[in-house]
Amino acid sequence: MTNPFTLFAQHYGVISTLESELRAGLERFWRTAGTILNGSAIQLVPTDQASFSLPRNFFSTLFLYSYYRTGIPSERRILYAAVNQCLRGMVTGCDNLLDDEYKVTLETDLPPQAHRFRSVLDIMVADRVLFAILQDYCRAHDFSVDLALQASTASLQALTRSGVQEASEEGGIGAQEERLAPDVILSKIHHLKTGILFQSTWAIPALFEKEITNKAQAEVQSVQEALHQIGIGCQIFDDIVDLFIDVHEQRHNYVASVIVHQESASLCEQMRNGVSCEQTIDRFYASCPELFVRMKTLAMTTLESGLRQLFLDEHQSFVRPAASFIANRIGVKMD
Repeated sequence: MTNPFTLFAQHYGVISTLESELRAGLERFWRTAGTILNGSAIQLVPTDQASFSLPRNFFSTLFLYSYYRTGIPSERRILYAAVNQCLRGMVTGCDNLLDDEYKVTLETDLPPQAHRFRSVLDIMVADRVLFAILQDYCRAHDFSVDLALQASTASLQALTRSGVQEASEEGGIGAQEERLAPDVILSKIHHLKTGILFQSTWAIPALFEKEITNKAQAEVQSVQEALHQIGIGCQIFDDIVDLFIDVHEQRHNYVASVIVHQESASLCEQMRNGVSCEQTIDRFYASCPELFVRMKTLAMTTLESGLRQLFLDEHQSFVRPAASFIANRIGVKMD
């Protein structure tokens, strides 16, 4: 598999620019978070160089690229990189609480075992950092603070559209026989769960960039559609990896819906037995390789379609390696 970062070196100009802007945005986030926590009983742990790397911030870089493609100036791309780190902190914190795990977005001196409170803290700090950086930007550019309030509200509204879908699954979706059809999963469930979530990174730019969005409506709409498609592709990959977890917790899952609605009764039974008997997901897919290849192909095709629409013509060589990098990061190895 071609490493996307090797290809990026061939286009050093744009990637160097985005990497520099990403770093500046992340530094603004952590600097503001440190100021907010200063004087409290909790302190930030100094960030290491890996925290700024493109592999660790791959989706943030894609979002930055969408702003670059539509002609948003560098200064505001840096602002949106900081904004997106706030959204990342809120979304990851919520996911941590719902999944009873801890993925770090804000490294502090709290004990590792305090993962629930660390998630709560991540959400609280990210929300306060978001308003602080929006307010600072508005003051520095003689904008009304009301714009910061509107932007903060817009980001919450964008995130809650996805959050409502997550909330609907928290108590389970009922019996296996009630699983929605696969096309409904994509058009209604994953549309909200991940497609809209990826588009939420444009909620605040839509307010600040009215001049650009009015002049380049088709371009802005195209990159937002691309992000939606990328999100759907990522969610299908997630569903491949999390099949047994989602079935056990009675959550929507595209692969499970395909099995229930399109595959044999024996494969449905095998899926349910695999969950109850704690069979590994790899062994399950090894027993139905055609299904695995079909699901993996659909996920990759969807992801590549979004990336192809997002990247400019001169960057189309990024598509395949970027998609493979994402798939491998999620946990599906590509040949």
